[in-house]
Amino acid sequence: MKFLSLMTMSAAALALIGCHDQFGPTYTVSGTLTGLIGSGLVLADNSGDEFSPGANGGFVFGGGLGNGDAYSVTVATQPSNPAQTCTVRNGSGTIDKADVTNVIVSCTQTGRFAYVANQQSNDISAYAIDSANGQLFAIDDSPFADGGTTPTALVVDPDGQFLYVANNGSNNVSVLSIDSSTGELSLMGIPTPTGSAPGAVAIDPTDQYLFVANLASNNVSVFSINAGVLTEVADSPFAVGAEPASLAVDPNGNFLYVTNFNGANVGVFAIDLGTGTLSNISGSPFAAASGAISIAIDPTDAFAYIANEAAHSISEYSLNASTGALTAVSGSPISAGSNVEFVAADPAGRYIYAANVSAVNQVASYSIAPASGALTELSTVAAGSLPICIVVDPSGQFIYAANYDSGDISAYTVNASGALVPVQGSPFAAGTEPHSIAID
Repeated sequence: MKFLSLMTMSAAALALIGCHDQFGPTYTVSGTLTGLIGSGLVLADNSGDEFSPGANGGFVFGGGLGNGDAYSVTVATQPSNPAQTCTVRNGSGTIDKADVTNVIVSCTQTGRFAYVANQQSNDISAYAIDSANGQLFAIDDSPFADGGTTPTALVVDPDGQFLYVANNGSNNVSVLSIDSSTGELSLMGIPTPTGSAPGAVAIDPTDQYLFVANLASNNVSVFSINAGVLTEVADSPFAVGAEPASLAVDPNGNFLYVTNFNGANVGVFAIDLGTGTLSNISGSPFAAASGAISIAIDPTDAFAYIANEAAHSISEYSLNASTGALTAVSGSPISAGSNVEFVAADPAGRYIYAANVSAVNQVASYSIAPASGALTELSTVAAGSLPICIVVDPSGQFIYAANYDSGDISAYTVNASGALVPVQGSPFAAGTEPHSIAID
């Protein structure tokens, strides 16, 4: 096999692996970059040609590849000032008579700000995160008005520009812009209507679509995103199951996972990346246990975990990244304390963290067996009263739990063995009935 000379290609082009008909059709490799705030990011192809994207959004490698040629996009140089870690998904494969459009490059750094939805006080607490020790410091003018009633769930977009808040009492979603320097919030316009009793929100990794689980109307509203402005997509909302309680999008952005609290199962839906519409996959919904209330997908896209509140357990699944299907791990579900309320995965795919509520009032850490996905408990640590939500810092260094009854946030560092150690000064005061927490 004769390789084409790299000298014949532009610096932004992908090198060809294998030969193709020079007079046949050619194809490009493109994708989406999110989260970049530093400078100096360099992407490379499999033979070392380099390309520096200028900003978040769409990017395209300029060379023409023939059918059957291989491609592989990697990060040659990570951003600096501030330092960030960028990862590539859907970055390698073989051209199959079509342009490649689904490469995802996501950049993160140690969390800068934390935001808490206070359900009873109808506002958002905002904190600056000390990157050295994980302590929280209230931002000037915090808490911030939400614009709706009973804020129950929130999420920061992948670029760190906007905070989306599901308002369970007013049946809508508020959008707040984030000041990148101070972390202060500014309400953007009037909230956008959703279905009845929205209780969970998620964003796809390319920052194109916002998904909202409507607990009382048993459906999911889908909105396209344009600079923080939401527009409901065609055919939304989509029926999903009985009392959808939580949402997760797989790291490749292909599937939406919905836990159905009253249905004791999880629905899996293929996401049409062009339109945002949802379609049920074969075999969905997949059985969980009583009170399926929270889902976490490990970042390797190999396993999924569901907190079953009423069954006091965690269901474990292997995940087929191509089809989205779930298969129960041997021994699943496992006992997980009293009324396990929430599960979250660390960004390296090593651990799962669970909030055990009611009488236990603890946060537990579990190691993930790389081969099987089975969980092994590593530690438990005291939290406040009724820990109801957990979030993991993007660097994996810090864990935060929102304590619903005690009105505060417990903070922990993760030691070398995966055990949790309380941060000095923890817990940190929040508003009344903090229900959800997100990190920028």
